Amino acid sequence: MRPVAEHAEAVAALLGPTATETVPLAGALGRILAEDLVSPMALPPFSNSAMDGYAVRSADLADLPAELPVAADIPAGRTDGPALDGGTAHRIMTGAAMPDGADAVVQVEWTDAGTERVRIERAVAAGQNVRVAGEDVTAGQVVLPAGTVLGPAQVGLAAAVGAGSLPVRRRPRVLVLSTGSELVAPGEPLRHGQIHESNGPMLAAAVTDAGAVAELLRFVPDDVEQFLGTLDEALAARADDPVDLVLTSGGVSAGAYEVVKDAFTDRGITFAKVAMQPGMPQGLGHHHGPTGDVAVVTLPGNPVSSLVSFEVFVRPVLRAALGHPQPGRPRVRARLAEPLDSPPGRRQFRRGRLDAVDGTVTAVGAPGSHLLAALARADCLLVVGEETTRVEAGEVVEVWLLDG
Repeated sequence: MRPVAEHAEAVAALLGPTATETVPLAGALGRILAEDLVSPMALPPFSNSAMDGYAVRSADLADLPAELPVAADIPAGRTDGPALDGGTAHRIMTGAAMPDGADAVVQVEWTDAGTERVRIERAVAAGQNVRVAGEDVTAGQVVLPAGTVLGPAQVGLAAAVGAGSLPVRRRPRVLVLSTGSELVAPGEPLRHGQIHESNGPMLAAAVTDAGAVAELLRFVPDDVEQFLGTLDEALAARADDPVDLVLTSGGVSAGAYEVVKDAFTDRGITFAKVAMQPGMPQGLGHHHGPTGDVAVVTLPGNPVSSLVSFEVFVRPVLRAALGHPQPGRPRVRARLAEPLDSPPGRRQFRRGRLDAVDGTVTAVGAPGSHLLAALARADCLLVVGEETTRVEAGEVVEVWLLDG
């Protein structure tokens, strides 16, 4: 069987970095910055008051209490504030520009809040309650390096330095297609022998969660010509906005009706057994469609196998194409709460729950690849190496966190 690492490298080779596009700042949340953002200005752009109070010369407060005439009002946003003369004060609001001649702000709570004359009870040192120009950002500074994931704080910083739009990596476009004559759309009644189609919605959600754009095609029955026709029709319809990756589930094992395997064999897709549980049957390559070659990854049909395979092989590749600084799931080490067995020669990925209090991890449900409810209760995958057939309670295992 093919080692997991070898198959992961082969999948990674299918997709390179996506191109750069410019998006409005309002649409940048969650995107990956494609180029360094250099600030054209300082932050703060001018020295300003950190308090509501009175701008003063600190030397004028040598004798307390001090009483000074209030020569001007400076609300935030005033652009023509006069200079401060010695022996006077300017009433000033938070964020307002410091007047020339002032070196400190007395907060209003230390005064009688006078509007014509103000009585000041406490002294301030030079620079006190003043936000100095450029103390946060200097002009020409790289404030957000390429590869930054744009969260609320990063969007706020970009706005503060005047960026109305940002260069980001284009989201990969993924066409998701499930196969199986037994499948019925969720919400439709079932007949005996039928099941609701879950892989398509699940994988489309996983693609979206990874930061890519998912388009879910209606599943097709186990018919090679119908499968290829549906796929090529969908690819042709998207000629102006080409698909980066076709992601299929089901039809890749060793049964008599393996439509994906039958359709793609000798058409640029190779199939292999990968040394893992769940998720042994896998396929990858390029399909020569109506708009040219398109990358294809074929996943097994059992739902747990399908989603675990996505986590191991596809999610990190999509995030790497986006320029994400951490393509893979966060990994930690944890002590196993209960013993478990693992098949020889295969890397096992078990659903688990991590106890943040005592640092232990517990397997959730049995290893069966059809047990989707157990996966829905899991918050991590615990990984057992190919050479290990049993892990005792208290032994340390690798854990992939599914919420990071």
